[in-house]
Amino acid sequence: MNLSFSAEDEAFRAEVRDWLEDNLTGEFAGARGLGGSGREHEDHEQRRAWERRLGEAGWIGLAWPKASGGREASLLHQVIFAEEYARANAPARVNHMGEHLLGPTLLAFGTDAQKERFLPPILRGEELWCQGYSEPGAGSDLANVQTIAERDGGEWVLTGQKVWTSLAQWADWCFVLARTDRSAPRHRGLSYLLCPMRQDGVEVRPIVQLTGTSEFNEVFFDGARTDADNLVGGVNGGWRVALATLAFERGVSTLAQQIGFERELDAVLTVVRERGMDANPVVRARLIDAWIGLRLLRFNALRTMSGDGEPGPEASISKLAWATWHRALGRLAADVLGSAIELPEHEHLRRLFLFSAADTIYGGSNEIQRNLLGERVLGLPRGPA
Repeated sequence: MNLSFSAEDEAFRAEVRDWLEDNLTGEFAGARGLGGSGREHEDHEQRRAWERRLGEAGWIGLAWPKASGGREASLLHQVIFAEEYARANAPARVNHMGEHLLGPTLLAFGTDAQKERFLPPILRGEELWCQGYSEPGAGSDLANVQTIAERDGGEWVLTGQKVWTSLAQWADWCFVLARTDRSAPRHRGLSYLLCPMRQDGVEVRPIVQLTGTSEFNEVFFDGARTDADNLVGGVNGGWRVALATLAFERGVSTLAQQIGFERELDAVLTVVRERGMDANPVVRARLIDAWIGLRLLRFNALRTMSGDGEPGPEASISKLAWATWHRALGRLAADVLGSAIELPEHEHLRRLFLFSAADTIYGGSNEIQRNLLGERVLGLPRGPA
């Protein structure tokens, strides 16, 4: 893998940088830095308008094929855009679920009709998506999904409950993993459905987090309906599609995430210096480990994304690595500040500490990631049920 940038790459970097500088002005001048983990409530409508601005300029779906409306951008160009976007402190994106999870999934598994219907509104920044996977009894054990989808003429009817559904309160659509054959063994009876959120039979209840905000939600399906054609991967073929979606989640957007991590590390380092703790050998060792770990996250993400074809279980390495790293940074911030973390001027580091505690749970817990790697990469026997 060649990590050097050519003259063409640097010209693309300049194009991205200039466009961001020109457009993060006027109505979007106050949008810089808005949103992000624990702050998704911040001026959502302005950020949705910004999504449409990105779509108008062709910055959504960089990696998608040109035939599907994308740019077929190289991996390095995707990396450059993600890094420049983060460095410009541009607002957090409101449709990560649509562009980086559902879009690649439909490109890999969707019918031509599904691609024609759902990809263009994502590219235009018009339709937002959420993910209907986890349930009260099916979090890490995703194959235990109990939400039911039953065929009724030309429609599927959904009944059940999802939980920890990020951004459901703003989403127009949800990709839902539901049970379509209750007699089949676990994952063999699951299907992957695309369901409109704005209808009778869908109720969204916010979950208040430690941060005091509510980007996660419970979603109740009580007779919600979706067209029979909105099933991806065939009836009872949803397990493979669902796992592919999870693997796509470990994509290039994680590089932009790492720019944010670097800002947080710099903020912790500033506090260490201000409090005269930079000579403390324990603190120094933890800071050095954090700096090294962040570089390793970048190299591993680039290595993972340089492969071709459908992502495999190796993608779990990225989730396991960044979640553990970020949680450790949050604990370091709390240890350095002590009770001072409650002061208003340290609100950003308090949020880091509180939100990062969930990093090793959501999106697949560390224990599940290790099981996936052990069984599907190393070929180890399955652990006891």
